[in-house]
Amino acid sequence: MKKVIDKINDLVKDKFEKYGYDRKYGFVTVSNRPDLCQFQCNGALAAAKEYKKSPRDIANDVLSEIKDIQIFQDISIAGPGFININITDDFLTNYINNIYSDKKLGITESQNPMTIMIDYGGANVAKPLHVGHLRPAIIGESLKRTSRYLGHRVIGDVHLGDWGLQMGMVISEVKRRNPDLPYFDENFNGEYPEEAPFTIDELEEIYPAASKLAKSNGDAMKEAREATSKLQKGNRGYLALWKHILNVSVKDLKKNYSDLNVEFDLWKGESDCQQYIDEMIGYLKDNNYTEESEGTLVIDVAKEDDNQPMPPFMVLKSDGSTLYSTTDLATIWERVKDYSPDEIIYVVDKRQGLHFEQVFRCAKKTKIVDENLKFYFLSNGTINGKDGKPFKTRDGGVMRLRTLIDTITNHVRNKLKNNNSLSSEEMNDIAKKVGLSALKFGDLSNQITKDYIFDMAKFSSFEGKTGPYILYTVVRIKSILRKVDVDKTSDIINPHSDIERDLMLSLSKFNEVVESAFIDKAPNKMCEYIYEVANQFNKFYHNTKMITEENMEKKMSWINLSNLTKDVLETGLDLLGIEAPDRM
Repeated sequence: MKKVIDKINDLVKDKFEKYGYDRKYGFVTVSNRPDLCQFQCNGALAAAKEYKKSPRDIANDVLSEIKDIQIFQDISIAGPGFININITDDFLTNYINNIYSDKKLGITESQNPMTIMIDYGGANVAKPLHVGHLRPAIIGESLKRTSRYLGHRVIGDVHLGDWGLQMGMVISEVKRRNPDLPYFDENFNGEYPEEAPFTIDELEEIYPAASKLAKSNGDAMKEAREATSKLQKGNRGYLALWKHILNVSVKDLKKNYSDLNVEFDLWKGESDCQQYIDEMIGYLKDNNYTEESEGTLVIDVAKEDDNQPMPPFMVLKSDGSTLYSTTDLATIWERVKDYSPDEIIYVVDKRQGLHFEQVFRCAKKTKIVDENLKFYFLSNGTINGKDGKPFKTRDGGVMRLRTLIDTITNHVRNKLKNNNSLSSEEMNDIAKKVGLSALKFGDLSNQITKDYIFDMAKFSSFEGKTGPYILYTVVRIKSILRKVDVDKTSDIINPHSDIERDLMLSLSKFNEVVESAFIDKAPNKMCEYIYEVANQFNKFYHNTKMITEENMEKKMSWINLSNLTKDVLETGLDLLGIEAPDRM
């Protein structure tokens, strides 16, 4: 379904072109002064220099051409040559009815759908999720949902940290604690136990203990490196123990991500690309992309126009071992081989910017990927406390993500406890949904790259630009709809007030905002939009007595407009990974 803004743009650009001006100057935008007009075209000012005429004369020329177009209610010229435009209520209402009858709410799926891979997890096995894992998880989930809504094939990959020295640390620590386990017996030829020799709680205690010891004790670090080497060379017992580590961790990670309403299509990790590394390195060497530098194998990825020195991409260390850079390049090799993506999006910490720039350049230079494949590095900012520093626990440690979720859920539950109509089970379900809306909307309403202050009182407020405020609006509409029968076959009629018209104008922008959020990879645009819609609806609600209205045509129109508002808000929330309850 063609966007309202595109319909207007086409008409105005045609008239600019008909009068002899370049059609690019007919570009129309939503007005930044809604008190003056709904849409505006500022092209006359830009065209003045090229055509050596005053902007107002150009605007008058175009005005003479577009003033009689039927969809325009009125057009005027303001200031030095701004063209102010208002559309007719008939056109707006007809468009709103088309949205209401469309199961995709006016969204036209892409005629050329892309295959998009999104790498947005980055969790490490054997370690609990902490607050730093929140942003990439919920940003990536929103990007995935938005892309799919537009008809693209999207593959979300958690890309676990499940290989390397950290695994050696855990294995060597397990051996110190339980040396008699069969995994460490070189002569053991039987079947290893199906049950892991540790629980998730024990595993999450083992890793930090092993890491701390290895960093302070040379012998422990040596043991960890030896264990890592044995694992990567295929030691039977170590591989069996590693699988236990992976299975126990992934089971817990899936539960925690699911509690965030985040779901991955692939649960792959660094280990999955290991089978391609030898093949990839052979390809790089055979095609003369590599060179030796102080014993290491590298690829020069610098460009002539670089403003700062660009270090070479390291393929192998001097001892022949691989690095994270090798693994990330091999992962791209694997993804191209298995999925042939058109885009690969990485939602990761901004501190990894240089690393991924090297990886992307190397993949392009060595022709591991087609020149048309697009890479995106979406660097997310940090969640900070009110002191402006990265969010910590009271004792200064890194806060677990589960603790953060529980804290805000309990905070919301305390706010809801005076609602005696809710059962304990319903209260818990609502508190979870509202708490997650506070957490996720508070995060996603910020630009991805920006740091933000975590303010639980502000985020969980039922007023202002918050998740709970949006949910409360949806619940309010659901309450209205329970009191009446919705007849979707009846039309929404022309607005009876400026407030109603403003709500309809906001609803008409849904397809525009979804597309913009997709193109710019900006969930914050959806947050801004659904807040605008919720705000407009609440003004409309307080100005309208829809339940007691005696004129049935008007009443049913208002009910259907409310139902459409609910659909738009719930769809927008779903694209953010937020679910609305039926009551609050």
